[in-house]
Amino acid sequence: MTHSQPGRIAVVGSNMVDLVTYITRMPGAGETVEAPDFEIGCGGKGANQAVAAAKLGSSVGMVSKVGSDIFGENTIRNLADHGIDTRHVTRVEGRSSGVAPIFVEPSGENSILIVKGANADLSPADVDAAEPMLRAADLILMQMEVPPETVAHTVRRAAEWGVRTILNPAPASAGLRVDDLRDLSFLVPNETELAVLSGLPTGTEAEIAAAARHLIARGIGTVIVTLGGRGARLVTQDRVLPVAPVRVSPVDTTGAGDAFIGAFAHFLAATGDIEHALHRAARYAAHSVTGRGTQKSYATAADFDAFCRALPQTA
Repeated sequence: MTHSQPGRIAVVGSNMVDLVTYITRMPGAGETVEAPDFEIGCGGKGANQAVAAAKLGSSVGMVSKVGSDIFGENTIRNLADHGIDTRHVTRVEGRSSGVAPIFVEPSGENSILIVKGANADLSPADVDAAEPMLRAADLILMQMEVPPETVAHTVRRAAEWGVRTILNPAPASAGLRVDDLRDLSFLVPNETELAVLSGLPTGTEAEIAAAARHLIARGIGTVIVTLGGRGARLVTQDRVLPVAPVRVSPVDTTGAGDAFIGAFAHFLAATGDIEHALHRAARYAAHSVTGRGTQKSYATAADFDAFCRALPQTA
């Protein structure tokens, strides 16, 4: 398929370094156990979404904070290697970078610790400092691994600039107020995050639609609810559009939600067609779970086109 003109996407959000230890079992208190394997991966919701969009061909810039450590240098290099503009990815002296020590058991079950580190220092002033880049974007992407006040400030400023915004409210944060999101263009929660933000149940299709419309009535433009293996639902004031899941054999589902959002932003900025962008994003997320890891499992535009051509016509 031929792609339209690549869009310009800005990401105001997080980066993390995944420290993955593959273990035979967790040690007890005071115990040392040998583990068979270890790897370092670049992650964090903001960086993941930025990389997905960049791999598909969007022009991407990032506003983020790293620590004054070797992980910070590695994160900036990784973003730059993917063609992402890192002028507004800055170091915080005396802070660690965001890290996620992950322990993976033979069954595939994992236990994760999150250290936000420098991500907690991303401030409204950093958003204002990046205004020229943000104003020039077609879309601004945000997540909740940075302070809620920075997200709220970004939504407000983007509305003043006339730039559309997408917020993935993950992880679900009680510190995020719906009133701070009244100018948001797209909210992309899962069922749990939708329930936290709306204060309503999300156990059935009807409840999901009602909870989403409750948020739309408070000023949010469009709600896209991601449902994992059940696909997604686009909810507006007057309709619900189901986005069917794409059947694949999953190897590692980590980062699939970020793949979906980064791809949605890319295709929306490139074509302006919300339905088309959603269906392509569902396929992109499906492809991502067929490989291990997060960013390294994301397809380039060429690999993604090949994957789509190989799918059954009904997918």
